[in-house]
Amino acid sequence: MASAPNANTVPQPVRSSTFSAISRLVSRAAITYTFISVFLLVPCFWHTHIEAGDLGSHVYNAWLAELAQQGRAPGVYLVWQWNNVLFDLLLFYSAKAFGFLAAERIAVSISALIFFWGIFALLRAVGGKSPWWIAPFIAMLTYGYIFHMGFMNYYLSLGLACVGLAFAWPLRRNGLIVAALLCPLMLLAHPIGFLWFLGTIAYRILWPYFPSWWELLLPLGALLVFVVAHVVVSHHVAAWQVEWRDTPFWRLNGTDQFRVFGGRYNWFAVGILVFVLLATAIAWLQDTRLMGFWKDRRLLFELYFISFLGTALLPENLLPNPTGGWIGALVTRLTLISAILGLCWLASLPPCSWHLPISAACALVFFIFIYQDTAFLNRMEASADRVTRQLPFGTRAASTIFAPIGWRIIFLHIPDRACIGHCFLISNYEPSTGQFRVRVHPGSPVVTSSVDDSEDMQSGIYDVQDEDLPLKQIYQCQANDLSQICIRDLAEDEKNDRLGYHPPDNPFFSQNP
Repeated sequence: MASAPNANTVPQPVRSSTFSAISRLVSRAAITYTFISVFLLVPCFWHTHIEAGDLGSHVYNAWLAELAQQGRAPGVYLVWQWNNVLFDLLLFYSAKAFGFLAAERIAVSISALIFFWGIFALLRAVGGKSPWWIAPFIAMLTYGYIFHMGFMNYYLSLGLACVGLAFAWPLRRNGLIVAALLCPLMLLAHPIGFLWFLGTIAYRILWPYFPSWWELLLPLGALLVFVVAHVVVSHHVAAWQVEWRDTPFWRLNGTDQFRVFGGRYNWFAVGILVFVLLATAIAWLQDTRLMGFWKDRRLLFELYFISFLGTALLPENLLPNPTGGWIGALVTRLTLISAILGLCWLASLPPCSWHLPISAACALVFFIFIYQDTAFLNRMEASADRVTRQLPFGTRAASTIFAPIGWRIIFLHIPDRACIGHCFLISNYEPSTGQFRVRVHPGSPVVTSSVDDSEDMQSGIYDVQDEDLPLKQIYQCQANDLSQICIRDLAEDEKNDRLGYHPPDNPFFSQNP
């Protein structure tokens, strides 16, 4: 009679087979995520420099910080601060190890990956499935308006906040612990991302405990907070400088983040809004429960509604301290949160066969436009590099570079990286604001300590003083080709950009000075 099989050996092939299947699954997932990550970073490498607004200023000030440490930038000093600094630290220490050109690619690539995969993870946590069908929209948002404005600390902070929310959304202990550990990094990057995480996860935790009509208390409480903020700001316009957005409030719905440069990007904002409304209508009509469709998504709707209220009731720019820097582009920043929550809403819908082809086609055209516009900016920066290359170290300069008519971005920090190793931009805005780690004492020959003078220099309306000389002006010298950059010596009592190109809506200059 055959002996019974050894009970200890029977499960082994099963375990081996299971282990092999898991290994293959993990390998395929790793290959997929790696491939997508590499593909996502193409815009960080397709030109000589990454053209992203204030990024040039961040790189220049990393160089200035290095000089300050070496004692080669008189009057410039560094401070430790607990917010609005994480990206700058990443850039600074990367530059020490690899140089400035590599450092900007390293710092921006890390930030872009955190932002993209942070949103992807949040959408997966909210929708319960991987949102591959709207991944092209996430990629577009990754390289949207905030990225190309160069608000890199804020951008990184929101990416980290999305990662934290993805861990915390299921409200499990381990996920909450991981999210809590990420909070110091969110705050170190930017306070808005940190506050958004705290407010959203608090809302998520409290939301199930408000039954019946009590459930209205949370959104009404949020509304009250924004109304009070609006009233307080409105009653201090005499003491503070306050600027409100003149854009109709209904346009501040998050789709404005896809309007990056010129007017042709408006079609992306309209198209994506239509996509969301159409996808929602189809999903609702296909849901047999009808009202159950909205109940399942009420939390997401409330979070989006609260974000939308913030953009409608808060000011765009605020200057509570006349000698300090602006709290600038507040509403413009907040619409990025609305865009993320809008994608969360999309992720909660059942995917349809037409979602991925349309989102992919939209992304393809979007990135073709992005390549064309950033190529123009790269040509402009190459021209700035040519005119500054022969300048001796320590040359003092001011710059006024304007975007083409119709662009959302007005001022461009094109000469900043070109000046590294050659010239000091006394018009550099960061040190005088007191909002960054690089600061300046009054009287420094390296950079102005006056916020007003910095703004006037960048606008081209600064009256050159005798004590400013010698001073050079970096400017656009051909109105029919804004990529051409020139440099000249300034004289006493002239406006610093008297001979340069000026947008026709500049109240201080005519088109043909």
